[in-house]
Amino acid sequence: MRLLIIGSLNGQIGAASQIAMSRGAKVSQVDDIEMALGSLRSGKGADMAMIDVNLPIRSLVDSLTNERINLPIIACGVNTDATSAANAIRAGAKEFLPLPPDPELIAAVLEAVSQEDQNLIFADPAMKDVVALAEQIAPSSASVLINGETGTGKEVMASHLHANSTRSDKPFVCVNCAAIPENLLESELFGHEKGAFTGAVARRIGKFEEANGGTLLLDEISEMDIQLQAKLLRAIQEKIIDRVGGTKPVPVDIRIIATSNRDLAEAVAEKSFREDLLFRLNVVTLKIPALRERSLDIEVLSKHFAKKYAEANGLPERLINDDAMAMLKRNPWRGNVRELENTIHRAVLLCRGNEIGEDAILMPDGTATPASAQPAVLSNGSASDTAASNGQLVGRKVADVEKDLILNTLEHCLGNRTHAANILGISIRTLRNKLKLYSTEGVPVPMAGSEHRTPLGV
Repeated sequence: MRLLIIGSLNGQIGAASQIAMSRGAKVSQVDDIEMALGSLRSGKGADMAMIDVNLPIRSLVDSLTNERINLPIIACGVNTDATSAANAIRAGAKEFLPLPPDPELIAAVLEAVSQEDQNLIFADPAMKDVVALAEQIAPSSASVLINGETGTGKEVMASHLHANSTRSDKPFVCVNCAAIPENLLESELFGHEKGAFTGAVARRIGKFEEANGGTLLLDEISEMDIQLQAKLLRAIQEKIIDRVGGTKPVPVDIRIIATSNRDLAEAVAEKSFREDLLFRLNVVTLKIPALRERSLDIEVLSKHFAKKYAEANGLPERLINDDAMAMLKRNPWRGNVRELENTIHRAVLLCRGNEIGEDAILMPDGTATPASAQPAVLSNGSASDTAASNGQLVGRKVADVEKDLILNTLEHCLGNRTHAANILGISIRTLRNKLKLYSTEGVPVPMAGSEHRTPLGV
């Protein structure tokens, strides 16, 4: 965790810095917003920023948005009233942290905003084999391809590789290739010079230079445009990059870890992924099995998440009874560990008493999970034939059925495009094109869900 502190915080900055560092954060400090932007553009990087509530937070948030710098902001203040804290949240801060600092509160904020839980928790033999291979290759600088369905923990595995490598004291930088528009990804990776394009108000160091000496994670690399793949291949092979608008190459020394929820060999066959880039990336391939294929992990992860979210919400420990655990093990978990975590978090909040039963294992909309729902079965057919037998599809156009399927799946995934694309078996680019078409037709499209956060300590 790299923490950037902005402002003096009325003398409390020293205490806050010491507490953050004791919790494993690497802390840097600047006096104002311009200095903060200069630090971020220079490639020093940060995973989170704490800013004095009296500084213009909206200006910082707008500048970060305009320069496409993704950085969670925490507002901090001494003797600040609830109105000021709420205004900071409205201005774009993710949380408010009262000062003088409380060690446990800072720890909670660091975890909540970074959303990092990088401990590998597993018990199933299928996962043990993958982890053993990962730890064997971790000390090397070889490129690694991590393959697995969405939500299986590919980024956590990448972090584990970095933590056990000889580069562990250097930066670990992540880029989500699916979340950044194609026309902006090149600048995000390689950086740009001032005036290289509209909006390039200053030189900005890209993720390759930010990760220099350390590890660069290219998340969901299968979604990268094939033309940009050629530039990426050159950067990996030659260990040099060219900033957008730059005039001379820049040497870099990084280890590449890539993840994909698709079979890249199939993508090569479809001409959407370069074969030479695949060969360069998969010196070693780690295949993470789906959660439904490792039932022992369902149990240990469920217990872990139940304890974690009981503590996070100030609740007594929640035990999962045998019937509820059996239901969890029957669930197909199409969203894998991420879906299980959300389900257990919900169950901790909904259960009556200190025991999680079947009635607390619910979908986001409050309905029963697929494992507990009883499908209607006709007397002359199976459950799988029900939809076709009751005439719900007969007479409808294929395009309309497809539209309902896509929108219903997206709503089920709380607007998460990557998760929905994985369930539907299509690329996220195809999904986005479909959603854009539906929007032009005036059809409401679910937006990506986000947790509502309230000021801490207010």
